[in-house]
Amino acid sequence: MSSRKIQIGVMGSASDLNYSKNIEELAEKIGYFIGKKGATLVFGAEKDYDSLSTAACRGAKRAGGLTMGITYGKGMDIYEEKNVDVVVATGLERGGGREMALIYSCDAVIAVSGGSGTLTEIAIAYQANIPVVTLVNTGGWSEKLGGTFLDDRKRLKIEIAKTPEEAVNMAFKLVK
Repeated sequence: MSSRKIQIGVMGSASDLNYSKNIEELAEKIGYFIGKKGATLVFGAEKDYDSLSTAACRGAKRAGGLTMGITYGKGMDIYEEKNVDVVVATGLERGGGREMALIYSCDAVIAVSGGSGTLTEIAIAYQANIPVVTLVNTGGWSEKLGGTFLDDRKRLKIEIAKTPEEAVNMAFKLVK
């Protein structure tokens, strides 16, 4: 039997989408609950700015959790370096390649708000049969896609949670 920890990814808007402080706090709470439950938080490690994923990293670290940032390019220098335990430098570009490595490293994904990168990540998770949970009232693609199937194959319904704690509990329940 494997002793590998469950790996929960948190995907969400980059700071250039100007999310509110409240949405950032929700993402940080998701990370906190992931850390408290003993899972590994997987996030998109940005090199040059903050994001909802890095906010989740801060929350997981505050709870004493293990954090793993998947970044693009060759170097391991990232924005959230003080709270990350493991950096995986994919050598791939942001906008497709890195997102595949990021999502395939997750047992489940929680999406908060999100622009085109989050849309890509949700679609990759859907194609790979990796469960996705979205947080209500956060805007972006997670709000638009919550409660739906991405196509007529109806592989996995994108689940909706009302609170950060519910999102994490739902993700754990959906992990096979």
